[in-house]
Amino acid sequence: MLLSTPIEKIPNIGPIYQKRLKKLGIKTVLDFLFHFPHRYEDFSNIIKISEVKQNTPCCIQGKILDIQNSRAWKKRMALTQAIVSDKTGAIKIIWFNKPYLTQTLKPQDLVCLAGKPVIGDKGLYMSNPIYEKLFQATDYKISATNLTHTGRIIPVYPETEGLSSRWLRFIIKPLLAKLEINMPETLPEKIRKTHRLLPLRTALWQIHFPDSMQKAKKAKERFSFEELFFIGLLMLRERIKLTQKKAYQIALNLSLIQNFVASLPFKLTDAQKKSAWQILKDLEKPRPMNRLLEGDVGSGKTVVATMAALNTMKGGFQTAFMVPTEILAKQHFREIAHLLKDFNLNIGLLTGKEDKFISKKLKNDVVEVSRKKLLEKTAKGEINLLIGTHALIQDKVKFGKLALVILDEQHRFGVEQRAKLCQDKKGQTKLIPHLLSMTATPIPRTLALTLYGDLDLSLITELPKGRKKIITKVTLPPEREKVYRFIKKEVKKGRQVFVICPRIEPTNTVQDNGFNQTDYTKSYGELSWAEVKTVKAEYEKLSKNIFPDLKVRMLYGKMTPKEKEKIMKDMKNKKIDILVSTSVIEVGIDIPNATIMMIEGAERFGLAQLHQFRGRVGRSKFQSFCFLLTDSTAKKTQQRLKALLDSEDGFKLAEKDLEIRGPGNFSGTRQWGIPDLIMSSLKDIFLVEKTRLAAQKILEEDPGLKKYPILRARLERYRRKIHLE
Repeated sequence: MLLSTPIEKIPNIGPIYQKRLKKLGIKTVLDFLFHFPHRYEDFSNIIKISEVKQNTPCCIQGKILDIQNSRAWKKRMALTQAIVSDKTGAIKIIWFNKPYLTQTLKPQDLVCLAGKPVIGDKGLYMSNPIYEKLFQATDYKISATNLTHTGRIIPVYPETEGLSSRWLRFIIKPLLAKLEINMPETLPEKIRKTHRLLPLRTALWQIHFPDSMQKAKKAKERFSFEELFFIGLLMLRERIKLTQKKAYQIALNLSLIQNFVASLPFKLTDAQKKSAWQILKDLEKPRPMNRLLEGDVGSGKTVVATMAALNTMKGGFQTAFMVPTEILAKQHFREIAHLLKDFNLNIGLLTGKEDKFISKKLKNDVVEVSRKKLLEKTAKGEINLLIGTHALIQDKVKFGKLALVILDEQHRFGVEQRAKLCQDKKGQTKLIPHLLSMTATPIPRTLALTLYGDLDLSLITELPKGRKKIITKVTLPPEREKVYRFIKKEVKKGRQVFVICPRIEPTNTVQDNGFNQTDYTKSYGELSWAEVKTVKAEYEKLSKNIFPDLKVRMLYGKMTPKEKEKIMKDMKNKKIDILVSTSVIEVGIDIPNATIMMIEGAERFGLAQLHQFRGRVGRSKFQSFCFLLTDSTAKKTQQRLKALLDSEDGFKLAEKDLEIRGPGNFSGTRQWGIPDLIMSSLKDIFLVEKTRLAAQKILEEDPGLKKYPILRARLERYRRKIHLE
């Protein structure tokens, strides 16, 4: 049995279980061992039956005197009833809807049972206890090392339908025993001893089957350190890799930038000026820039990026601007074209779902050309700026002289991807383009240090002057009618409205907006999915019943590009009063006349996402409003929504989101494939900095990790896992 052994070769795992395991991302023995518990049940205190008390969880061991099935006719369920005794007494046991237990447990069998005793009509009994058969005993006392499901601290794992923690324990424990002699240590001994970390084999046993809660904690510390250490190594190696590459040196044309700034209809903030200067100075260097421009919603990141692009293009080079959605690509195309209208440049638009694409020489009208023609012009260097979606990194897209890549809300774009954008016909790349990433999701310091540690940071921490504070209110069901009346009043004044819903239409899918339904219900005790507000149902209700006299439309991601473009154009031209949408409008949509953001099922979104939605209004001289509609009175929900009322500072809200919800759901970080156990460690700035320092030291001593072949191999696997490139 090797760490790389596929699950198909593990005993007791048939095709049905293989399929279920793959839903949890478990494909090999290694995946199994690193599928860590998310909590523990402490059943280590085994007591005598005579000591059992009502409503006090406990664990007992004894002999089955009798066990049989019956049926509760009133409730139409099977009952399995048993009597279990030890030297001090006997107790009744009842399991509901588990008639198969009489095939597993027989009279005279020794068992260990864990659960909560309750009082019924005929006295004290244990209801639905966890059970485990005992195969050796001395006065019924079995050592915890021989127990798996009871009589010890037991692990409770992230589960999926048809895969219980009991079954996972049944598989994982023998795997640990088989692999104990075949488990190479992945952390260098010096680092492990310096930071007092458990050895790998010990840590794996203690995280799955801990001898005590203290040992479980020590095991978590070991793996938290290790995973953050690997991320730190990856990021620092990425930095080193970049310093060894060469980029075009783009001289700062100060008079050009001054002319551009003078042409703007508004004044730049000090933060915008500082960020622009940092970027422009980076472009002068012979090595590739790797910078993240982080700014709150509406802080003016696009203008700063346009300055960098203008300086690059007028220096004789090309710029690629990649965005996540077609709507945003077309919006950027219009906005940047307008900003650069006096600078005589060719700008192209490439999205991927249309046969026609637009290029523009800004002194003239928009010209539609075929994709083939646009790509030819790009390859010859005639298109100064190409704006698009992921279509930009298709093999057919080649640039003549690409020097700058700008990404909006897509931070993971490594050296190889950049190199691919500017390869010649033989697939050779001599120079790597500079990279500017932008995000409107303010990132807490710990996350930024860890997940984006290979990027330099520029922060825009202030909004343009003259913006009015958006009035934000949490709205419960009795106040809904009042909100509707207010919306009608605002629309009559000429304003427009966004209504956001969590779903397009009802579904049985267990995940949506990054939430797992089971985990979510445990945490918040909210509505079932059938009750979640949906775009289609809300559109029908608002257009037919609530606002039949207003122009109501809907928008969602699965619409065709032409449909989406027409809707956004109509919204921009004030032909729509109310737009009902999914989170597709979360990023970058700019409708200055929209002054009301109404968010249905606000409890189903994270604080960072709610803050993004709120930022879609408040972009003009008119007072704007954000209504957070929720049916939930759960304490955690109210705590989160109150944070949104108390602050308009995206950075503070990001920290609060991290504190309340944990980083697993923050800013899409689940896509990294990092276990929740590790993600929770990102709250600890001291641990983040400690692991980063440890990574730095080891790379200073041995940049190629030649002395650490096991560490190097594990790092390569880790790199593929979190898909940096």
